[in-house]
Amino acid sequence: MLTTHLLLTTARTKLINNKTSGKPFLGKAYIMGMVFGKISVETPKYTVVKSCDGYEIREYPPAVAAEITYDPSEFKDNRDGGFTVLAKYIGVFGKPENQKPEKIAMTAPVITKEGEKIAMTAPVVTKEEGGENKKTVTMQFLLPEVYKKAEDAPRPTDERVVIKEEGGRKYGVVTFSGTAAESVVSEKVKKLRSDLERDGFKITGDYVLARYNPPWTLPPFKTNEVMIPVE
Repeated sequence: MLTTHLLLTTARTKLINNKTSGKPFLGKAYIMGMVFGKISVETPKYTVVKSCDGYEIREYPPAVAAEITYDPSEFKDNRDGGFTVLAKYIGVFGKPENQKPEKIAMTAPVITKEGEKIAMTAPVVTKEEGGENKKTVTMQFLLPEVYKKAEDAPRPTDERVVIKEEGGRKYGVVTFSGTAAESVVSEKVKKLRSDLERDGFKITGDYVLARYNPPWTLPPFKTNEVMIPVE
């Protein structure tokens, strides 16, 4: 987990040209902004359809995403292990791992969702010890708005990365600060689902988690969102 945190920090750190030395350095003001929750990268546009008690209904326009689905065991049980693969695709750590190659700007948030692991040749759910369903994780980077269609984005050289078009989406969204621990997220999902059902919204799928900040942002200033799709 620490390794992933360091990688995420690197990915979200901006290099600013030092005019006197000609060498890049970490801008102190930029870093302090990140520490206190400033979000300086592109974020998705949306329209607030309705503001409710404790949550919003939002509509998002179509977007293009880079996505990877994996079993955390592939990354030593690190649930955020897919971050490194996506970061390499856009060129965070050096030469981009895409066919052009072309660097792609980092955006926020990083989106994750869970799913059951199912064998490809039969509808059989793989079980973990203890009888619980073994979960896969899907992680997405929404690509900058300049990429309007999947074919506009550079093709990944890592076959685990999929470029896909997301159609227009409508979500019930609750925003919260602090660290998005599993127990916290679970409670937010439970409450949001209950609120949506109470207010007559039809839920159409599972929740996604959106995280906007690097790990070194102070927890009270972090921005996280639980998003549940609705009609």
